Amino acid sequence: MLLQGSATPIIRTGLRAAYGYLVVYSGLLVFGLMCLIWSVVAAFLGYALPEERGKVVGRSITSWGFRCYLYLSTLTGAIRFDLGALDALRGAGPLIIAPNHPSLLDAVMVLSRLPDVACVMKAKLIDNPIYGASARLSGYIRNDDFIGAPTQAVQNLRSGSQLLLFPEGTRTTRAPINRLKGGAALVSKRSGVPIQTVLIETTSPFLSKGWPLYRIPPMPICYRVRLGRRFMPRDNLREMVAELEAYLASELGRPDGIDAAGILAQPHNPRLDER
Repeated sequence: MLLQGSATPIIRTGLRAAYGYLVVYSGLLVFGLMCLIWSVVAAFLGYALPEERGKVVGRSITSWGFRCYLYLSTLTGAIRFDLGALDALRGAGPLIIAPNHPSLLDAVMVLSRLPDVACVMKAKLIDNPIYGASARLSGYIRNDDFIGAPTQAVQNLRSGSQLLLFPEGTRTTRAPINRLKGGAALVSKRSGVPIQTVLIETTSPFLSKGWPLYRIPPMPICYRVRLGRRFMPRDNLREMVAELEAYLASELGRPDGIDAAGILAQPHNPRLDER
């Protein structure tokens, strides 16, 4: 028979676990419903609006919707975001935005702050009924092993848009960063546009590659985004990729990063509604 005092920690642990499941699964459900509803509307707008106007509307509403979702997530107290550094890129002109890719939320975080970005996405996501219509309306680019995608990427940059391209090609599986692909360097060379590295740090492997959805992480989960070095275009793609990879590995492997210091106890921008 458990004494009352010894039962209290067990009850608290159980309540924390139950709250974690509620927050995670209700959040994913809300996100899925938001994407589905917007995709239905976007499918109609894709026929009703000219292509260029559709891109403007699609990217703006996607950015606003992601921003709302992240704000709702912060209200639960389970997730904290420090994304204010991205605001310096708004209105900065054409850039290839190249973040590392620790989780499924990475594109959501970046796009929530930057409303005029063409995102390079996996083809299966653009074909997905939940996300596809809104991605097509926004002029996002299919990444079929990056065949044909560089031309579209260059066209977007020359029209004045920014480009979101994860140089790892998929979520990180080898800490601190996977081997980089050559897509960002190739587009930079062809377009003459620099690569702006973005460093995404987190206290949790939640939604990383291979993370099972039934597994609830310790909370709160903290995310911080900071701007890294900007790389000018180069003719030698191999050298460019090697330098990018070395830089990201060095910055993300620093001992004073978010994982070691827990720096988001008081996040820079917890309400996500500045500016």
